[in-house]
Amino acid sequence: MFNIDEELKKLPDEPGVYLMKDKSGEIIYVGKAVSLKKRVRQYFQSSRNNPPKVQAMVKHIAEFEYIIVDNEVEALILEANLIKKHRPKYNILLRDDKQYPYIKVTINEKYPRVLKTRKVLKDGAKYFGPYPSVYAVNDTIDIIRNLYPIRTCKINFDKNPRKIRPCLNYYIGRCVGPCLGNVDHDKYMEMIDEIIMFLSGKEDKLIEIIAEKMKKASNALDFESAAKYRDQIKSLNIILEKQKVVSTSNLVDQDVIGMARGINDVCIQVFFIRSGKIVGREHFILEDTFNEERSDILSSFIKQFYLGTAYVPKEIFIEEEIEDMEAISTWLSEKRGNKVTIRVPKRGEKSELMEMVRKNAMDMLKQDGDRLIRENRKKEEVLEKLRDLLNLDKTPYRIEAFDISNIAGVNSVGSMVVFEYGRPKKSDYRRFRIKTVTSPDDYKSMEEILRRRFTRGLKEKELTEENKLKMKGFSIFPDLLMIDGGKGQVNVALEVLKDLDLDIPVCGLVKDEFHKTRGIIYNDEEINLEVDSDLYRLIYAIQEEAHRFAISYHRSLRSKDMFKSELDYVKGIGEKRKIALLKHFKSIDDIKKASVEELAQVESMNIKVAQELYNYFRKKDGRD
Repeated sequence: MFNIDEELKKLPDEPGVYLMKDKSGEIIYVGKAVSLKKRVRQYFQSSRNNPPKVQAMVKHIAEFEYIIVDNEVEALILEANLIKKHRPKYNILLRDDKQYPYIKVTINEKYPRVLKTRKVLKDGAKYFGPYPSVYAVNDTIDIIRNLYPIRTCKINFDKNPRKIRPCLNYYIGRCVGPCLGNVDHDKYMEMIDEIIMFLSGKEDKLIEIIAEKMKKASNALDFESAAKYRDQIKSLNIILEKQKVVSTSNLVDQDVIGMARGINDVCIQVFFIRSGKIVGREHFILEDTFNEERSDILSSFIKQFYLGTAYVPKEIFIEEEIEDMEAISTWLSEKRGNKVTIRVPKRGEKSELMEMVRKNAMDMLKQDGDRLIRENRKKEEVLEKLRDLLNLDKTPYRIEAFDISNIAGVNSVGSMVVFEYGRPKKSDYRRFRIKTVTSPDDYKSMEEILRRRFTRGLKEKELTEENKLKMKGFSIFPDLLMIDGGKGQVNVALEVLKDLDLDIPVCGLVKDEFHKTRGIIYNDEEINLEVDSDLYRLIYAIQEEAHRFAISYHRSLRSKDMFKSELDYVKGIGEKRKIALLKHFKSIDDIKKASVEELAQVESMNIKVAQELYNYFRKKDGRD
C-alpha cells in the first residue's frame, strides 16, 4: 500500500515532473518542479493557504509518482506532453488541438514548388504562416498559381535530369514546363523570388518590380505581356486592401496573446502578425479556472498551445509576467532554431495592440463564451456516456474510425478519420490504397490498413529526435477504435492489435437494411442506440464521416481511370489530339456536348476523327 508520508521522505531535491493519482490509479494532476522535494511536500502541508481547487484535489490524492529530468526546460516540455496525453482533471486544459496550415516554398529543390502543409520541417524549404484556415492557404496558393506558371508535379529533377513528357498544365499555360529541359533556371528562380517577396508581405516592392516590367514590355510593343503584368498588379492591390497593417517599422513575425476572464471561464485570443500585418486570429475558451492566477492560466495556455503548433514566431507578446517565462523562452528558442523573445509591452504601439487583442477576447467571451462552454460540456457528457455504455477504463477523447470502399474489388481503399473531444480532427485523417488484396475482401483489406497504421505508429514512437522529421502523424494512438462493420471486422482489428501487443478497445458500427447506423458491436454483443439521443448522433456522424472520406478517395481514383479511358480508347485520338481537345474545351463534359463540326475545328483534328469521337460518346451514353 502506498504510504504518502513515507514516500514524501524519499523525494529527491532535483528538477522533474510529478503525477498525482486518485485511488483508482487515474492521473488527476501533472506538475513540474525545480525541486521535487520542496514542491510536492507543499501539497500535504497546511492546506488553508491553498486555493479551493488545490484543496479539493489533495483530498483525492491516493498516491503520486515522479520523473527526474536534467533541468527546468526538460521538466516544462515533459509536463506539457503529459498534460496533453492524460488530460488530468485538475490541470488547466486547452481543448483546441489545432494544426494550423502553412505555405511551403521548396527552395531546396532545383525548380521549387509552392505547397500547402501542416508541418514545418528543417529541410531547407521556406515556410510561411500559420494561416487562420485552410481556405486562406488555398486562396493564397490559387493567387500565386494564377500569377506565376510554376510547376506542381513531384518530379525530382536531381535524379531525373532527362527530358520528360509534360503534363496538361504545360499545354494550358499553367506551367512553364521545366520537365522539357529548356527552361531558363534563372528566370524560373526570378518567379520564385517574387513569390517569396509576396508571401513575406513585401507586396509594395513587388508591385514596383512588376510595374517596371509592364513599362518595359509596353515600350517593346509586347502588349500581351504588358497586359499580363497589369492583371498581376490588379490582383496584388486587391490583396493589399484586405490586410490590416499594424507595424511598418518591425516586420518580424509576432503572436499577440490577450485574455478576458469571466466568472468561471476564460477566453484567450491570439493574433498572428506576419511581416507587420495581421494575417489571422484564433480564440480559445478555457473552463474551470476559478481561483487560478491569471499568470498561471497564461503560462498553462502558452505551454500547451506552442506544444501543438508547428511554427513559433520570433516574438510573443503577453499582458503580464509569468513564472516560467525564461524557461518557456529557452524551450521555444530550441523549437524555432533561433532566439524567441517573450515580452510584456508597457507603452506605445505594442501596448495599444495588446489592448485591442484583450478587447477582442472580452467581446468573444460575451458573445460566444457561454455557447462554446455549453457545447464543450455537452460533447464531454456524450463521450462519458459512451465510456459508461462500453464500460471503458477511460473516456474516449480520441476516437479513430476505419472504413473500406471498393466496387467489385477494384481500386479498394481504406479511410481513417479522427474525432477528438467529439469533433472531427481533419489534420489527422489518413487514406490508404489497398496494396496486398486484389479480390473484394473487406476483412483482408481492413487487416492491411490497420496493420499499416499501427506498425507505422509503433515505428514513429521509437524515432529519435533527429529522425522525427520523418513522422507522418501515426504516433498518437486512439482511446477507442471504431470499425465500420460487424463482429467479423471487429475480430480482425482485435487480432491485429494482439499481434502488435497493443491494448486498445475496439467496437463495430452496424447498419440496418436502409444503410443507416443501427448500433454498436462490442465484446461480441450488439448494443442498440436510441436514434434521438446525442450519443447516437455522435456515432452516426463518425460512421458517415469515415464512409464519406473513403468514398471521396475511391471516386478520385475512379475519375483518374475514367479520364484515361474517356479519350484514350477513341480510335484516332492520341496524346496530341487529347491535349488539344482539353485545351480547347477545358473539360470532358464540354467535349461530350460538342457537335462534329465543333470537334473538327480543334487543332490537329479532322472530320473523320471528330465523327468517331462524337459517335463514341453517343454510344457510351446510350444515345443514337
